[in-house]
Amino acid sequence: MARTRAAGYDDQRERILARAAALFAQRGFQGSSMNELAAACGLSKAALYHYFRDKDTLLLEIAEGHVSQLLAATQAVVASSAGRPPQARLKSLIECIVHEYADSQNAHRVLTEDVRFLAETDQRRVLDQQRRLVDLFAAAVAAVRPDADAARLVKPLTMLLFGMVNWMFTWHRGDGPLTHEALAPLVAGLFTAGVTAVDLPPARAAEGTPPPPVGSTPAPSAVQRRRASSLATALTLTPGDNP
Repeated sequence: MARTRAAGYDDQRERILARAAALFAQRGFQGSSMNELAAACGLSKAALYHYFRDKDTLLLEIAEGHVSQLLAATQAVVASSAGRPPQARLKSLIECIVHEYADSQNAHRVLTEDVRFLAETDQRRVLDQQRRLVDLFAAAVAAVRPDADAARLVKPLTMLLFGMVNWMFTWHRGDGPLTHEALAPLVAGLFTAGVTAVDLPPARAAEGTPPPPVGSTPAPSAVQRRRASSLATALTLTPGDNP
């Protein structure tokens, strides 16, 4: 006979995930222990293991859950903005992602800084979801600037957008006169106007050699990867996806 879950089981799991995200964001994944998390949740360590078998499972669920939420929110924007001008669709997507980041800053910090501690197969699961999110924004950028697509510059422009949004949360608190809600349309307007007006450099390739696909640059060094992660200047991608 299958074991039935106690009432409130799922709610307790969500509370634990939220506390774990806050703890990892503050102390880092490697600097946090299950003992500390149990204390933060007001649970015994044994009770904590009833919900999650280990710290890696918590990390994976925080990261996957966060990216899944970002995907769901942005896909809803794409669906609801069908038929609108490309610039309006891109603005709506950017405002959406700023709002989502603002509401889940602990989880986002975990995503940008701690996914590298997961097993390779688990990292791949998260990165595959992130790639889908980047592709969604890249399609919106390409709709605004089709010539960027022809020049193989859509991915770099898209990653510049993520870099701007991610970096914003390292300096902007959102509890002063300029709230996240007020800043979101400023970010959306700034990037959309900029990507519309910017003069794109011509694509360059050796004579007789087709230009390489965007994302085929050499893998960055370990120091570069750590620096990019700690600064949270872009969504974490596999080395071959970094423009």
